Amino acid sequence: MVNKYQIAQVNIGRIKAPLDHPTMAGFMGRLDEINALADNSPGFVWRLQTGEGNATYFRPYDHDDRILLNMSVWETVEALRDYVYRTAHAELLRQRQEWFEKFAGVFVVLWWVPAGHIPGIDEAKKRIAHLEQRGPSEFAFTFKTIFQPDEKFQAEIDWSSFLPCPAV
Repeated sequence: MVNKYQIAQVNIGRIKAPLDHPTMAGFMGRLDEINALADNSPGFVWRLQTGEGNATYFRPYDHDDRILLNMSVWETVEALRDYVYRTAHAELLRQRQEWFEKFAGVFVVLWWVPAGHIPGIDEAKKRIAHLEQRGPSEFAFTFKTIFQPDEKFQAEIDWSSFLPCPAV
């Protein structure tokens, strides 16, 4: 059975140095491997990327060009959780302080999207801001506080209020 809703996730971080700086070599050296791992993981649907195959060229916040964003869509929360915490991706999580500054605000957000919906950066930023300002809700939540998709809530979202994904 195909799910009517899929789980979208965004995570952001502030890099310690420009991507071509030696400080970032360990991160950049594993990026293609980790992205390929996601692409081939059970339950993977889509991820934000440019023609280079990753999302490192997007700068979601005009005021800070060191903030990177990663966004993807998965069939289920369980599939996403398995990829994040039970694959080689977890190694990078443990090493993130080598490449990313400690982030004061919200840096990981999950939300439900209708199957086939491709979220854009504008949508991700609105979900981040919502979680930061209001805490977990059906609109934006975390692995610690998961909301199940609610038909009525989803029907009330004005999906046209989000700018389209720049990578589609």
